[in-house]
Amino acid sequence: MKIVLMLTTLIFCGNISAQELEGAWKLIYKNGQPVNDQETIKIFQEDYFAFGTKHVETDKFIAAGGGEYFLEDGYTEVYDFHTQKPALVGTSKHYELEYTNERMTLSSKGSEKEVWQKISDEQDELSGNWVFTGRERDGELRTSTPGARRTVKILGGGRFQWIAFNSDTKEFFGAGGGTYTAENGKYTENIEFFSRDDSRVGASLEFDYEVKDGVWHHSGTSSKGDPLYEIWSPYSDAYQKER
Repeated sequence: MKIVLMLTTLIFCGNISAQELEGAWKLIYKNGQPVNDQETIKIFQEDYFAFGTKHVETDKFIAAGGGEYFLEDGYTEVYDFHTQKPALVGTSKHYELEYTNERMTLSSKGSEKEVWQKISDEQDELSGNWVFTGRERDGELRTSTPGARRTVKILGGGRFQWIAFNSDTKEFFGAGGGTYTAENGKYTENIEFFSRDDSRVGASLEFDYEVKDGVWHHSGTSSKGDPLYEIWSPYSDAYQKER
């Protein structure tokens, strides 16, 4: 009987697999206190993570951060960008991880403890980690290879977040995120935070999209009302780290 109980505990309480981690999560407790005045949503997809934080009442942008993550002997984040703590860029932070009933607890040596609740593991054709690689201007398609300065868009669990940053200089240029749908060639973003203009929160933008040879072609009208045609490539394929 004791062995059965131990096995049950191991099944329902322990580490999390990469597949279980993918999707969208919400921070619900920090250091034992409920998180009510702020909303932090974190997306995990294809070995990359990004979070965005805003004030609940005002929708004012507070922070964003993200980078690669690793599940080995717990959970480790390696930061590509962090708006509140730029000194973290290029460094890693390790956490002890426990996972029970779609709640994840991350604990660090500095007595920091976070509890995250999974809000969705929904996946679709665009779920993934993308990097901006091209734009059409005056009828001409211009492409580029992303380096230290890049714009990333991560989609998972019905949530999206884009971030523009330079991982060498640790500069942050902008971020936005919210919920999205991708159905029948129509991609719709519902903005829930936007670092450059809080007044855009609540807006919905609809675009046409098509995935050609694994590359996301994205066309429509920008948040400023300007026509756009963008190319987004899988991050793992297009991003080349400078050596």
